[in-house]
Amino acid sequence: MDIILAIGLASILGFVGGKLFSRVKIPAVTGWVIMGVLMGCSVAGVFSQEILSRTGIISDLALGFIAFSIGEELTLSNLRRLGKSVAVMVLCEAFGAFFLVTVSTLILTGKLYQALLLGAISSATAPAATVMVIQEVRAKGDLTTAILSIVAIDDAIALILYAFASSIAKLFISPGTSFSFLSVFLKPTEEILGALVLGLGIGVVVSFSSRWIRSSVDFFVIVVSGILINIGISNSLGFSELLANMSLGMTIANFSPRHIRRISNIWGSSTVILYIMFFCLAGAHLNVKVISQIGILGLVYTGMRMVGKFLGASFGAKISGAPRVVQKYVGLSLFPQVGVALALAVVVGRDFGAYGPEGRYLATLVINLLLFTTVITEIIGPYLTRWSLIKAGEASKTS
Repeated sequence: MDIILAIGLASILGFVGGKLFSRVKIPAVTGWVIMGVLMGCSVAGVFSQEILSRTGIISDLALGFIAFSIGEELTLSNLRRLGKSVAVMVLCEAFGAFFLVTVSTLILTGKLYQALLLGAISSATAPAATVMVIQEVRAKGDLTTAILSIVAIDDAIALILYAFASSIAKLFISPGTSFSFLSVFLKPTEEILGALVLGLGIGVVVSFSSRWIRSSVDFFVIVVSGILINIGISNSLGFSELLANMSLGMTIANFSPRHIRRISNIWGSSTVILYIMFFCLAGAHLNVKVISQIGILGLVYTGMRMVGKFLGASFGAKISGAPRVVQKYVGLSLFPQVGVALALAVVVGRDFGAYGPEGRYLATLVINLLLFTTVITEIIGPYLTRWSLIKAGEASKTS
């Protein structure tokens, strides 16, 4: 099949899937993924493995835009407004999921690098599904504010955890690598700091150029160009393109907030087609034949992630003195995961596919496990979020 034809099919099929799922109150992104699964090489066979291997540029672009959007939310004004209680809850729920998934996976598989990667990915929460539920029930109140604040920034923690975990994992599966304290911690630190500095530098240049730009379209072009340059340099230097573009988004949002607001409508309408293609093609990677092999691990991953999110958020709310309604229900509102977690799974496939049989097995395992568990979290998660908002008395529309 022609690669352009494949991308066009992914666009229209994903779009249709998203619309169908939205009609039954399930996030559109889940429809994009499920449609990809159905069209993938292990079901209908429309998207072959050879076709999927040639769509890497779609993944690179979408991941760069997703990371930029995360950084865009991390303005100093937003962070100050979140307050101490939200900061404590974010750290507790993210690291709670990371710790429990890492430990349980290590016990089950005996592979530290595999456990670290899955633990890092488990810390992410899907803002799209959560925001959809809040808008659907028209929720307002302390719990609603806490949920929105947490999902807005915990993906940033997930990106940092993944950067460390992936660097350590590469040391474990690289043949002939000697281990030392410096090799385990210095290299990941260099990659993370390098990515953050790169994003900061390009962000300063883009923000400085906004002084001479009056057109929103012109500024949008400059921003997109900055993202593309950021991706290219990050790939060349071995930095995390996710962190680099998160840093880029954060820098521009803080230095040029007025210009960022002006291009918000252009950004939203221009990037949706890219996200549809990305998540549809990501779903096509699912190999239904290996589901039986990851069944136990998938259930353990899902269960421990949910327990970690619940206990971590509830504990953080309690020790930080959050309102009682937040303490009681926030832990049940953070289970949806499709989005950044699936994006990270695609990154694993790209980063580890070249590391021999062990790397290819790891890449296959992670993408299939995340696609498998997405179906579970995207059904249970939104339902529990909705139930929590209703029980908290913050939902104004419950029918």
